[in-house]
Amino acid sequence: MLSFLPSFVRGILAALLLALNTLICCVPLFTLTLIKLLLPSEALRRAMTPAVNFIHEGWISCNKGWMALVRRTRWNVEGLDGLDYQHSYLVTSNHQSWVDILVLQHQLNRRIRPMKFFLKQELIWVPVIGACWWALDFPFMKRYSKAYLAKHPEKKGKDLQTTRRTCAKFRHTPVGVFNFLEGTRFTRAKHDEQGSPFRYLLKPKAGGIAFVLDAMGEQLESIVNVTIHYPEGIPDFWTLLSGQIGEVVVRLQELKIPAAFIGKSYDQDATYRLEFQQWVNALWEEKDEELGRLHQQFAPATR
Repeated sequence: MLSFLPSFVRGILAALLLALNTLICCVPLFTLTLIKLLLPSEALRRAMTPAVNFIHEGWISCNKGWMALVRRTRWNVEGLDGLDYQHSYLVTSNHQSWVDILVLQHQLNRRIRPMKFFLKQELIWVPVIGACWWALDFPFMKRYSKAYLAKHPEKKGKDLQTTRRTCAKFRHTPVGVFNFLEGTRFTRAKHDEQGSPFRYLLKPKAGGIAFVLDAMGEQLESIVNVTIHYPEGIPDFWTLLSGQIGEVVVRLQELKIPAAFIGKSYDQDATYRLEFQQWVNALWEEKDEELGRLHQQFAPATR
């Protein structure tokens, strides 16, 4: 462990290791992707999935290695027992920082299949990483504003069509599908602008996970509801790289998907849409209460 080094030195070293890890993994990943594009049948392309997953999981494992190297973070985690690598899950979490993604990968790697994140379409142009996301079959979504849809009603429902096409790729293999219900990172400014009724959360956006349930609800084993708390304050990515995160608290809760929510159309069935939104809001109320308890339990003054 390199905690004796100045934080900026650890940060530079971690950034270099992350970049090197990514570049090394790109070579076999892009090679396999090219082979997949050339294969004549979908069955043969699906046969390549375990190899792609192996590269993805190896990349995460190497990231766990440099995270431990720059700082031996205390992980206070509950709720991992019971997850099955052979099952498909819908995973959601509160969202405070880009660090959340590495926290989720750190804890769920090889416990469930590698998670597929829903990404904004523009992110496909991010150098190297965008191509990796595409090669790993991450779903890219094009978002339309209400004002745009009012002028172009023919675009309504395109997100659902994209979700269905993406999820169809996962029907024959277990997968972890991830969605941040808040849709963006929590900040106090966003919280106040929304007039959020929650203390530690933004308002949830139910449509994303409703579309996933519509597309592949019968395949999913359950919903993994994750709550992340940083006792020392919300970190940015440099805080992680430079080894300045002393403790992370993670709580996981596996929720059975209500049978009434499977096979329903969120955008066409107003009654179902209201019921689903109420269910999500109740879930978020419980998460807000749990975050309140974690803030008290792991307050810096009591540690």
